[in-house]
Amino acid sequence: MPQSETRNRRFVLAERPKGEPDDNTLRLETGDVPTPGAGQMLLRNEYLSLDPYMRGRMSDAPSYAPPVELGEVMVGGTVAEVVRSDVKGFEAGDWVVAFGGWQDYALSDGKGVINLGKNPENPSWALGVLGMPGLTAWAGLTQIGAPKAGETLVVAAASGPVGATVGQIGKILGCRVVGIAGGPEKCAHVVDTLGFDACIDYKAAGFPEALKDAVPDGIDIYFENVGGAVFDAVLPLLNTRARVPVCGLISQYNATSLPEGPDRLNLLLGAILRKRMTFRGFIVFDDFGHLYPEFAREMSAWVKDGRVRYREDVISGLEQAPSAFVGLLRGEAFGKRVVRLSD
Repeated sequence: MPQSETRNRRFVLAERPKGEPDDNTLRLETGDVPTPGAGQMLLRNEYLSLDPYMRGRMSDAPSYAPPVELGEVMVGGTVAEVVRSDVKGFEAGDWVVAFGGWQDYALSDGKGVINLGKNPENPSWALGVLGMPGLTAWAGLTQIGAPKAGETLVVAAASGPVGATVGQIGKILGCRVVGIAGGPEKCAHVVDTLGFDACIDYKAAGFPEALKDAVPDGIDIYFENVGGAVFDAVLPLLNTRARVPVCGLISQYNATSLPEGPDRLNLLLGAILRKRMTFRGFIVFDDFGHLYPEFAREMSAWVKDGRVRYREDVISGLEQAPSAFVGLLRGEAFGKRVVRLSD
C-alpha cells in the first residue's frame, strides 16, 4: 500500500519479542491522518531511521529510556515535511528532523524538532552522518576516546554509520585506524573508500590472530559497537590506559541468556585494573547533546570537503521496515539503513 494523503499507516508493538523480533512483534494498522490542534503541526514522514537501539525499546527490561508500550507506535527518528503548522518557527513545506516513529504521519509541538528549511540537500543524511549516528561517532571518539596523533584506534562495525564515521574522524585526527567488519566487500569499502589503514574480517578463520597482526603496537582506543567474540579478540590487545567508548553491543541485543562458557568477568576487571583502562558507556543526547552545534559545524565542513564519506542503505516502503530492521540486527546492512516511506 503506497503512502496516502488521507490514511495513516503505522506499525505498533504487538508483543515483546523473545530473542530476534519476528512477524508477530509489530502489527501494521491503518487509520485516519491525525488532525493537529492548537500549538501543533502535522508532519508527513518521508524517511525513517532504523537503529539498533530500537530492539531495546521493544523490551520492558530496565533501561535508560522507557519501553514502547504494547499497542503504541514503534519509536524512530524521521525526516518529514510539514503539512500544516500552528507552531512558531515552522510552516508548511519545511523539512524537519523529528521523532515521528514508524508511521506516515505524526503530530508534534516542535520540541526537539530541527528545521532543515524548504530545500535541504540530501535530507535523509540528517538521520545519519549529520544526525544522531554522526554525533554518536564524533562525541564518543573525541570526548571519551580522546585520541592523540600516532595512537592506534580500532573500530568495531566499521562499515556501519557510526563505525565508518569514527574511523574517518580518527584519520583526520592523526590516528592509525583499523576497522573490524563482516565480509570482504565491507572490509574493502572500509579501506579503499573510507581510508582506514586496515580492516579485519571477523567472519574469517583466524580472526583473533589477524587482528593481533594488524595492531603491532597494541590498541590505544577501541570503539565498541558489537561485543561478543569481537571484544574477546580485542581485550588482550588493549594497551595500558586504553580508552573504550561503549556505544553498543549489537551481538547481544537478541540474546535470551548469558553467553556460554566460563565466567570472564574477573578476567575483564583484572585487565581494567592492571592496565588502568577507561571504559565508559554513553547515551549520546543525554551526555553530549549540548555539543550538537559544535559537531554540526565540524562534521558539515568535513562532509563538504570530502574528508568524511557516507554510504546509505535505502529500503523502499514502510511495509519493509520490520524485515529491514531484523536484517540490521543480523549485520546485513551496508551503510546507514533508512526506509523511504513515499513512492
